[in-house]
Amino acid sequence: MRDTLTGSRIRERRQIAGLRQAELARLAGISASYLNLIEHNRRRIGGKLLVDIATALSVEPSVLTQGIEATLVSALREAAEDAVGQQAELDGLEEFAGRFPGWAAVLAQMHRRVVSLERNVEILSDRLTHDPQLADSMHEVLSTAAAIRSTAAILADTEDIEAEWRERFHKNLHQDAERLADSSKALVTFLDESDTAVDPRGVPLEEVEAFFQTRNFIFPELEDGGEVDSVDLGNLNTAAARAVARDMLETLRADAQAMPLDAVASFVQGEGPDPIDLARHFSVDMATALRRVALLPESIVSEPVGMVLCDASGSILFLKPVSGFAMPRHGEACPLWPVFTALNRPLVPVRKHVVQTGRASATFECFAYAWPHTVAGYDQDPAYRSVMLVRPVQETTGDAAVTKVGSNCRVCPSNTCTARREPSILSEGF
Repeated sequence: MRDTLTGSRIRERRQIAGLRQAELARLAGISASYLNLIEHNRRRIGGKLLVDIATALSVEPSVLTQGIEATLVSALREAAEDAVGQQAELDGLEEFAGRFPGWAAVLAQMHRRVVSLERNVEILSDRLTHDPQLADSMHEVLSTAAAIRSTAAILADTEDIEAEWRERFHKNLHQDAERLADSSKALVTFLDESDTAVDPRGVPLEEVEAFFQTRNFIFPELEDGGEVDSVDLGNLNTAAARAVARDMLETLRADAQAMPLDAVASFVQGEGPDPIDLARHFSVDMATALRRVALLPESIVSEPVGMVLCDASGSILFLKPVSGFAMPRHGEACPLWPVFTALNRPLVPVRKHVVQTGRASATFECFAYAWPHTVAGYDQDPAYRSVMLVRPVQETTGDAAVTKVGSNCRVCPSNTCTARREPSILSEGF
């Protein structure tokens, strides 16, 4: 289809350049009648003639064949798939991009901007709702502003105020204004630094995740039989974060001992990374196999892999992100995630294909498993935990069921979800 539209692109480019058909034909060394046939896609064009016409139009030959619209078509198709309540003529995308590359680029750029803004809304909503330091800072700013407003109202509405009281009100007003300035500055600094700081502040889990990411979730010292004390935790600023990190590292150390890296790599290369096969081969439980696969180097699993670890309350204990699968840091995750489904079926491996709602259309294969983490004693219910392995898949078989999930309810636009806890701040048409 793209090759058959070369003539249309030549005509559009000639008109943009302000050339008459006869002028372009003369520059290309052909007759005007022959160029007319080319421009109406009645004659194929290539080789030296294509190069000559491209030179006359001051564009690359590739722009006239598959051209810059090759990427535009992909972007327009994505925009059409994201549109709600509108049916775009998908069979005309290539012609539209070829004839109107400027408008196509504008539409593609606007779609990319919408995707970026939606992601920012998701992150900010998640943080505004659940980030304790941000909540405290906002409360400080609002309470100080209220105090200033109250004092100013007294000064404005009261005509006869004794000099001593007026001086006190002025002093309070000055102090509150300074406090508001300091609080606002601290809030802005926190927002500016939170996206780039190496050590996120306020939440131990964030510190631990940042620490693990700096190590790419790989700890050779534990693979060689070393103790957790051999891992340098100097980048963790709080005692709580160090305690959380040590607990996770103890788990990783036990997993490494049960499933040695070289043996796992050899098995994966020969049999593949199926968690059940690995659990059987190494005589370990599914939770160990899932955690081990999730934290293997990409050189072994050949693809990025994510992981979610939670307890029976649904609280996220650990995250290893994977591109395309949004995982909330502060807010409650989507209740439809397989990691929570597994809690309803302890000791039963769960496998599902999921697609997150929103702009991302990638399909992920999720393996989940819940197990009794601790047993307190006789006749006492155990404390359960659940782990989920998340990995992207290129395609699914025709009979594979795909579950639509979200990041969390506040930023999920699906209005038909039976598991929704609260209304979304986004509309279906966002």
